[in-house]
Amino acid sequence: MTAAELAKYIDHSILHPTMTDADLEEGCRIAIAYGTATVCIKPYAVARAASLLDGTGVGVCTVIGFPHGSNTTDLKVIETIEACRNGATEIDMVVNIGKVLEEDWTYVENEIEQIMHSALQHNAILKVIFENDYLEDKHKIKLCEICSKLHVAFVKTSTGYGYVKQDNGFFQTKGATLHDLQLMRAHCSADVQVKAAGGIRTLKDSLAAIEAGATRIGATATVSIIDALADGSDNFNTDFPSGDKGAY
Repeated sequence: MTAAELAKYIDHSILHPTMTDADLEEGCRIAIAYGTATVCIKPYAVARAASLLDGTGVGVCTVIGFPHGSNTTDLKVIETIEACRNGATEIDMVVNIGKVLEEDWTYVENEIEQIMHSALQHNAILKVIFENDYLEDKHKIKLCEICSKLHVAFVKTSTGYGYVKQDNGFFQTKGATLHDLQLMRAHCSADVQVKAAGGIRTLKDSLAAIEAGATRIGATATVSIIDALADGSDNFNTDFPSGDKGAY
C-alpha cells in the first residue's frame, strides 16, 4: 500500500470540543496535502470546510447527535438536512444508545432509516456510529443486522468520546478494537462498509484495522500515520489503552 492509497482510507477528524477556526483551517490544509477521503468536522463548521475543500477531491463529513446520540429523531433529521445543505457529503450519526441498550429496535431502526433517507435525498451517504464501549456483542450484532437491512453505507465503531467509568473511578474509552471490527465485518452484509474510529494513532493501528475489515478510518494523527508509511518508519509505539480485546 502506498501513502496515497492509505490516505484514502482516512477521515481526518477535527472533533475535539476545543477546536477553533484556526484548527479547522489547518486540518483542511492537512487533508488536502495528504489527499484524505474526508475531513470530519463539527456541524457548525460544515459550510466553512466545504468552501476550503471545494474542488480538492476531499469530502466533507460531519457528525449528527454527537457524541451521545440523545437528540430526538426529528432534531437529528434537521441536523442532517442542514449539514447537507451546507455542503456535507458524508453523515456520521450516533445511535440512541439508551434505546439500543433497552433493545427498542423499532425505534432504533426507524431513526436510522429517517436519517439515511434525508442524507440520500441530499446526495450524502450515512455512517452509523454504534459507540461500542457501552454495548454488548448482542447489541452490536443486532445493529449490524439493522444497518444491513437498510443498506447504510458504513457502520462505525465509536465516536472516540465514549468514556466508561472504570473500577478505579477514572474514565476510559477503548474506541475501535480488533474484536469489534471483526465482529462488525462478519455480521454486516457485503455492501455495508466498516469504519474504525477511536484511538487509532499509529500506522500499526491503521493497518491492523484495515486487515480486520475496515475500509475507512477516523483519525486525528493523520500526518504521523501517513508519514510513517511514506518514510518507512514503523511508528508502532502507541499510548492507546489495550483493554481486554486488543485495541486498534
